[in-house]
Amino acid sequence: MTKATAVKDRAADAARPGPVARVLLVPVRVYRRWISPALPPACRFYPSCSAYAVEALTVHGALRGSWLALRRLLRCGPWHPGGLDPVPPRRTENASGTTSPADPTAAEE
Repeated sequence: MTKATAVKDRAADAARPGPVARVLLVPVRVYRRWISPALPPACRFYPSCSAYAVEALTVHGALRGSWLALRRLLRCGPWHPGGLDPVPPRRTENASGTTSPADPTAAEE
């Protein structure tokens, strides 16, 4: 296996949610498919809370993704101005035990 192939495989694994995260994605997808179209568009954030939940669960897994989605839902109210609120990048652990963003270029932006 070449280094480029290993990087591609790692990137594909990072975007694939685990089994628990896939189960947690089911109610979000049901909401997006059947409930959301019946409601008027009123989301004060970009991306929408359901899109944020899908991305958080996919990128961070069941535990941290659920926590991020719950925090986002709790911020969705008239007391918060809304706006751009992207999912934070996935953190990786270095050999020294410290955490850093998975994509080193993401920290530069």
